[in-house]
Amino acid sequence: MSDPSVRAFYDALAPDYHRIFADWDVSMAHQAAVLGALVREDLGPGPHRVLDCSCGIGTQAIGLALAGHRVVGSDLSPVAAARATQEAAARGAVLPTAAADMRRLPFVSSVFDVVVCADNSLAHLLTAPDVEAGLAGMRRVLRDGGLLVLTLRDYDEMRRTRPGAPPPQVSETSEGRVITFQLWQWHQDGERYDQEYFQLVPGDGDDWVVRVRRTTSWALTRSQLTESVTAAGFADVFWHDPASSGFYQPVLTARAAG
Repeated sequence: MSDPSVRAFYDALAPDYHRIFADWDVSMAHQAAVLGALVREDLGPGPHRVLDCSCGIGTQAIGLALAGHRVVGSDLSPVAAARATQEAAARGAVLPTAAADMRRLPFVSSVFDVVVCADNSLAHLLTAPDVEAGLAGMRRVLRDGGLLVLTLRDYDEMRRTRPGAPPPQVSETSEGRVITFQLWQWHQDGERYDQEYFQLVPGDGDDWVVRVRRTTSWALTRSQLTESVTAAGFADVFWHDPASSGFYQPVLTARAAG
């Protein structure tokens, strides 16, 4: 994992990340409802102590905090983490955040009931030792019997088809229409791919402003991730498909074995 490049990617994206949603607040509420239901199914209604270890600008963390959970956020990008705290406060929620690498989480052991790692964030760890370190850290900060909630793209299908791009996204904002699209270049190993992340935002007159960010991801299959999660000290690993969960990506849940 190239920390400076991933941090730079999300530092640059943080001011614009909300633009990928037609309505960011609606999406926050929906995602919190879906993920909250999975937590409630395993741990009961709570409120629970939740760490979102890849909180970004707060898309999952803010919604969970507004639902009553005691949420802490951390993210590799200090720009994104700071914005998450500000956006939460603007909505009447408390969300303390820290700038932290998920492989080196700065929290004491066994302090959280739930760890969330959403939005394909684990895929930025590009080697097996990095993935092992990230999952081991998540297990360390979870109490025995606590719940891991992790979401990734459907990489089993992507590894088979190796798409060059996902469908573009168009959202209406107060500034006008925003177009977001990506281009993917697969590595020779067939597992990792480089992303060029484009946003076209309205400029002066009829002009567009084009913003480009670049990063790399590892397309981990379900079997690869299940094996890594189990080796990190988790049990009862279960995959929830979007059709059943209502979340936009496959969701893995697992219990911290104790």
